[in-house]
Amino acid sequence: MNSIKKICLIGAGRAGMIHARNFKHNVPGFAITAVADPIEAACQAACKELEIDKYYLDYKQALADPSICGVIVVSPTKFHCEIVVAAAEAGKHVLCEKPMAMNAAECELMIAACEKAGVILQIGFMRRYDAGFVAAKEAIDAGAIGEVVLVKSLTRGPSTPQPWMYDIKKSNGPLAEVNSHDIDTLHWFTGSEFAHVYAIAGNYRCHDAKAEFPDFYDNVVLTGRFKNGMQGSIDGAQGVGYGYDARVEILGTDGIIYLGDTSANSMICADRSGKKVQSFMRSWTTLFTEAYLSEDRHFAECILTQKTPRVTGVDGKNAVKVVEAGNQSIATGQIVFL
Repeated sequence: MNSIKKICLIGAGRAGMIHARNFKHNVPGFAITAVADPIEAACQAACKELEIDKYYLDYKQALADPSICGVIVVSPTKFHCEIVVAAAEAGKHVLCEKPMAMNAAECELMIAACEKAGVILQIGFMRRYDAGFVAAKEAIDAGAIGEVVLVKSLTRGPSTPQPWMYDIKKSNGPLAEVNSHDIDTLHWFTGSEFAHVYAIAGNYRCHDAKAEFPDFYDNVVLTGRFKNGMQGSIDGAQGVGYGYDARVEILGTDGIIYLGDTSANSMICADRSGKKVQSFMRSWTTLFTEAYLSEDRHFAECILTQKTPRVTGVDGKNAVKVVEAGNQSIATGQIVFL
């Protein structure tokens, strides 16, 4: 048992438990041995499922445990900087879920703390580990569609936002909570960063938020040009109801790549009316199951070998910068240059 690398999960919600289950069942040599969450019921439920008994209501107590070598941070975004810096100072390796932080300045503090401590900092953009996305990147790099001209990415979620998300100052809105993955996807497939962005948004579904939070939006479109001349477009939505929708289109000078499976399974039913029916994907947890597992295994590999993660703090910071610029564009109605 002494050879097992011990990991603490900080944030025992839905996304956190995806990582926890992976480390419990499918990451050899590693185990989740503790959970930290300010909600005791969440800790207790997580410990019961993971078959462990150690939990903390204050994450700082977990960081004081010398047996823990790494943490997975899946708390609300506004706490990421504080937790990651403290983890680095305690000598713990870090896998931090997206969005990395509330602003680029916080990202820089996190990067600096981890570099100073000599610990791994990996950001949770799991789409970079999805087999289809990896194949698309390889095809782009091989010149299969010529030069990339335009990358379009959309993410639309079925669920209504949590009330705390209504305050853009606390959540950074859907651009952060929903579209961080799309922003990183565009950076990855273009091999560049945004030079400027323009965004429009509106609240079409969350009517109960309008009075207290008139700036909240549940639908957003962001477009821009990259520093290398390529073009990009992002479409994000919350509370769409019909299912979980994540698709990408990469247009090149000589071809096109499509990414995204919206079907819950391969079964299509046709009745006497001639209509075809297929179940739509309901959750991102189902669509990216293998990607999350590959991401967690990669984090473990980086801890063992001290290799640089595939997705670094710089990647996380670049996405946060676009979120900031997009929200500024929404507020001002102007193109924002990065």
